[in-house]
Amino acid sequence: MLKFTLRRLGTGALLLLTVCTFAYFMLYLGKDSIAYGILGENAKPADITHFNQVHGLDKSFFESYANWLINAIRGDFGQAWTFPDPPTVLIGQRLSVTLIIVVASLIIVATVSLALGVLGAVRGGWADRLVQLLGLIGFALPNFLIAFALVIQFAVSVHWFNAVGWVPPQMDFEQFLRSATLPIAAISISGLASLTQQIRGAVKDTLQHDYVRSLRTSGLSYRRVIFKHVLRNAAGPALSVLGLQFVGMLGGIVIIEQIFAIPGLGSLSVSATSARDIPVVMAVVATMAIMVILVNFVIDLLSAALNPKVRLS
Repeated sequence: MLKFTLRRLGTGALLLLTVCTFAYFMLYLGKDSIAYGILGENAKPADITHFNQVHGLDKSFFESYANWLINAIRGDFGQAWTFPDPPTVLIGQRLSVTLIIVVASLIIVATVSLALGVLGAVRGGWADRLVQLLGLIGFALPNFLIAFALVIQFAVSVHWFNAVGWVPPQMDFEQFLRSATLPIAAISISGLASLTQQIRGAVKDTLQHDYVRSLRTSGLSYRRVIFKHVLRNAAGPALSVLGLQFVGMLGGIVIIEQIFAIPGLGSLSVSATSARDIPVVMAVVATMAIMVILVNFVIDLLSAALNPKVRLS
């Protein structure tokens, strides 16, 4: 298990380095347009040259990226070019908001998908058809359409929840629930489809195995067979899909935070990209990459604990 853990940590570190290198390279390619975008179209060539010198963009890509990488490893993402606060402060202010939405959505998706997937696989009939219908709806509707529908129905029509804005839970928990429910629901609904179908299919296939029939004939209750043995074998593929769902949620949070005017990492990435602020953009990219790698690392450990064969893969 230790060798497996170290191997996954090494893979995660290499992936983080690859993502940051690619992101920095793409930003570096447009360094002249970045200077024009910040200084204005009327900026003179001398102004562009001075801007690049001040911010280290006059150096080669390898030298510029090496300086950024060394500082980033120390936790220093430099000074923002267009924001009043440094990137680390901006990330600290907004990270908790995005984590609340994404983690809550992930828990809801995992719990509801487990219940619906097992229900469809075990009961069959109308329950199975209902699960497949809900999955089809989830696949067909993008999360921004779901978000708009939820706002119109529950914020505009009946005023149960806030249409826009964010209230921290420590400030006013009731208002926090009113501001957080719709964005969490929008991301959760769009994420239910694939995981529910995965759990349903995995449970249904596992129920066909001979050992399940042997356990039933030995006197074990059907519920115990399902929750102790069938789900254990079906959990591996479901956990892999859950990891992909987390990546999808981080991508969807960019749109959701814009729709609901939520001050999280998604809205910060849009603002920083529009402002061509490389230090802030790179800080957001690195933070989101670390989040994805950590979640997938935990999922890999859970999969290895459930299925020892995973450690050998």
